[in-house]
Amino acid sequence: MPHRLDPLLRPRSVAVVGASEDNDAMGEWSLKNLLKGGYEGDIYPVNPRYDEVQGVKCYSYLADLPEPPDLVMFAVSDRWLEKVLDDAIRAGARAAVIMSTLYLDDDAPPLLRDRVAQKIRDAGLVVCGANGMGFYNVRDRVWGCGFDSSDHEGPGNVALISHSGSGMSGLIDSEQRLRINLAVSTGNELDATMDEYLDFALDLPETRAVGLFIETARNPEGFRAALEKAVAKQIPIVAIKVGRTRKSAELAVSHSGAMAGDDATYEALFDRYGVQRVRDMDELATALILFAEWPRIGPGGLVTLHDSGGERQLMVDLAEEAGVPLTELGAEAVAELESVLDPELPAVNPLDAWSRGGPNSSDQMADSLAAMMKDPGTAIGAVVQDRAPYGKVYRGYIEYMQRGHSASDKPVALVAARQGTGHDKIAVTSTAAGFPVLDGVPSFLRAVRALFDYRDYQDRQDGAPPEIESPPGSIEPGEMGALRFLSGCGLPVVPVTPVSEESQAVASGFPVVLKTAAAGIAHKSDVGGVALNIATQEQLTNAYRDMAQRLGPEALMAPMAEEGVEMMLGMRTDPQFGPVVLIGFGGVYAETLKDVAFALPPFTVTHARRCVDRLQLRPMLDGQRGQPPADIDAFCDAAARFSVMVDALRDEIREIDVNPIIVHESGCTIVDALVVSRL
Repeated sequence: MPHRLDPLLRPRSVAVVGASEDNDAMGEWSLKNLLKGGYEGDIYPVNPRYDEVQGVKCYSYLADLPEPPDLVMFAVSDRWLEKVLDDAIRAGARAAVIMSTLYLDDDAPPLLRDRVAQKIRDAGLVVCGANGMGFYNVRDRVWGCGFDSSDHEGPGNVALISHSGSGMSGLIDSEQRLRINLAVSTGNELDATMDEYLDFALDLPETRAVGLFIETARNPEGFRAALEKAVAKQIPIVAIKVGRTRKSAELAVSHSGAMAGDDATYEALFDRYGVQRVRDMDELATALILFAEWPRIGPGGLVTLHDSGGERQLMVDLAEEAGVPLTELGAEAVAELESVLDPELPAVNPLDAWSRGGPNSSDQMADSLAAMMKDPGTAIGAVVQDRAPYGKVYRGYIEYMQRGHSASDKPVALVAARQGTGHDKIAVTSTAAGFPVLDGVPSFLRAVRALFDYRDYQDRQDGAPPEIESPPGSIEPGEMGALRFLSGCGLPVVPVTPVSEESQAVASGFPVVLKTAAAGIAHKSDVGGVALNIATQEQLTNAYRDMAQRLGPEALMAPMAEEGVEMMLGMRTDPQFGPVVLIGFGGVYAETLKDVAFALPPFTVTHARRCVDRLQLRPMLDGQRGQPPADIDAFCDAAARFSVMVDALRDEIREIDVNPIIVHESGCTIVDALVVSRL
């Protein structure tokens, strides 16, 4: 089926405006890369200075071409770009690559970037850029990049789509073990956006994994649709997300809004669609290699083979830090190891299998790995040993991996304890054969964690979110209105009585709580607007008099909720992706603790439980120092119902703060809430 990006990424003909013989110029590399990549269509260099460029007939102007070009690559300065863009549109071009920044020192409004963007929209041109480095469609032999390039053999099995030009070329040109199928530097996306390239990459039959270097999603709906497509096709996505800003939370009213910056939305988005987030380029490359070269990971943890006791101990520390489970070997594997190992070596994972260095030491290492790989609790194996001098790979290490895989049919990698190199041909060929040779234990462990997390994501069976009562038609102002609204949605809310004069401050039972209902006070405890554990009528009267004198006569009275753990639910509206739900520990220290997880609504009770289990203070819910355990199931049910409500009212509500919701031994109770409508 034709794709909108076909004229750009699969053009039948390419014109290079500004093609040249000047060494290392954009015009030289734009043409050179097309030739180097083996482009099979028609190539039209355009430059009035030449009759021939790099052995190819050159034309003076785009109007002189024998046919309208599908794609035009602009290798000219911004001073000339607007003119040649007009020429390309008149010549009937369908797509363009703009690598320049579109900035003129003496420009005047409308600025060059805005003028170019308008021309692109008016002409319906498909454009990569501007301010990028172009693309490599390696599988179709179209190298639309105007910068220095290494060799790329196709077809590969990894797509890389990057808002950063260096994030693309700096990775694919320095790592031969990463077999690139499609790589795109999207630039500032005057036209084609990251989601479109992702959609295109997911349709390539060779694509096994996709890497993203994200600054922001300029087409949020399209981005979510592309991520959903990746889930349906079971193609893993690994992402670096830069720019962990809080700019969208600066004007927030609620605790929820203040704690959920822009990055929180992407955290929830990635969790929803199984995107594996990494921190740097090393982790990105390693994770992509493993996802692309290995089949889907089975159940179990990691086993590692070492020739150093110290590095074995280091593996234990680093694996715990990375959250990677190390397999606890069963009795059968332990017995087999004890029959192979020298007696002074403990038969445990991670395993140091090198002691005396005798003539059978290599067989001992290989047999030890095979024994661990066969254990039913093993999903992945790794030979973690240092490289040979000059970054070379000992062939014996490759044999260890092959023996371990043959014994178990499970994936295994070779990992250098210190950074190695991909320039040893064995490292490249072994990786392409399914036995990755990798560098650096921390980046390897982060990649393994991504593999395990993606496996677990694919195994989820959550069912459907709960159904809730129809939300009330309107939201009354203040806490009373918020609590009535939440109660009307079927959430567990404490019964509240409004009080506006001293004679109304009468309780039928104690203890009670009294709170100010003065308008404009978002956080009552900050101004002394909450009186807890009022045990007598006299205390209640005195508390009301004090509060009325300081904050005004409007107040709320409610029975004290049963003791428990203070949690919170919240919602804020992301300008790109809409509502985001917060689940975490609450109370007056909510913003100090910031122990929250984020999720896109609506979600299930099971998903709410996963969010709770990720919280750092999670053990508090199990009961501490003789306290009974909290009813986590009740809280998770309330969270899921809250998420359904939030999703249903996404166009009406900007923020919600349910804090605290007290989770006690049997059930949970919302005792305070703030709802900020969009009106």
